Amino acid sequence: MTSVLRRIRTAEATWLVGLSLLCLVLAVLAAHELVPLSSFVIPVLIGGLSLSWRSVLVLLAVVGATLAMLITLLGALGLLRLRLGALVVVAATALIMLWNARSRTRLGVAGTRGETMLIDLRDRLRSQGELPELPRPWYAEAVMRSAGGASFAGDFMVAARPPGGGALEVAVVDVSGKGLAAGTRALLLSGAFGGLLGSVPSGDFLPAANDYLLRQDWGEGFATAVYLKLDLRTGDFEVRTAGHPPALQLHAGSGRWAVQASEGPVLGLLQNAEFTIARGRLLAGDALLLYTDGLVETPQRDISLGIDKLLGEAEMLATRGFDRGATRLVERIASQHDDRALVLLHRRVLG
Repeated sequence: MTSVLRRIRTAEATWLVGLSLLCLVLAVLAAHELVPLSSFVIPVLIGGLSLSWRSVLVLLAVVGATLAMLITLLGALGLLRLRLGALVVVAATALIMLWNARSRTRLGVAGTRGETMLIDLRDRLRSQGELPELPRPWYAEAVMRSAGGASFAGDFMVAARPPGGGALEVAVVDVSGKGLAAGTRALLLSGAFGGLLGSVPSGDFLPAANDYLLRQDWGEGFATAVYLKLDLRTGDFEVRTAGHPPALQLHAGSGRWAVQASEGPVLGLLQNAEFTIARGRLLAGDALLLYTDGLVETPQRDISLGIDKLLGEAEMLATRGFDRGATRLVERIASQHDDRALVLLHRRVLG
């Protein structure tokens, strides 16, 4: 760790020396009127994006001193045709870059490493939302969209196949808030909930998740969730919800969708919460939908009407096929103003 920090400091010192030399080169060129005074924006921008706050302060001092000497020299030679606008541009850029570097200091990282860390966290959240490979005849698809197309969302999904591989556990969670505001809580909860899957009995998952949220003491950090445990050999499943829309099951024999009703309070609000269970079985041709309220509820539409609309769109899956069915459903009915997630499970008919 010490060697890594030493390399970072050395690299930053190299950047600082290089940008200082660039200021001197620009001063020489400006003295011969080959470049305008506003060209000093270049080292300010580069330094503001790549250096730590203290190094940016040093660089700005070098830029200011270089400009002062240049103006004094040109004035003494009678060559100064000062353009106040150019100096204002350089000063404004310097203040913006100083504020940018100061904000990055809160992360304890220099340069663009903070943005790199966020990108890595976003990719980890997406990777956790990938369903594990399932044996024949099972087909599964998960789709997640954030409000306004943001990189982070308050909806997420975690899935696992416990040792033995005979079962699948899936949790679809909706964290309070939308988009980037809920993204940080979703990142934390996805890791915690993913660790619970397969580690605790199915009946203990939601109570354990509820206790975890209560310990965070977030105030507004509550969440809704639907939890599924599916036996991949028999098709038997258990569904539990915590303040979440119910799961929907297609019975291929009748061609009708049914609501798998279960009840439970929102996670993170009540101690010793209890969650009811809905049981069923997926036969050949049957399907199951798990989703968040962003898919069925809008300010202009009640959730019950949204579920009816989802069922209406889902009826076409039986005739058009289930491949990429979750993607088609989200694109047809999802609101662009809320985070939304959908998981589709289908038991194919083997020929």
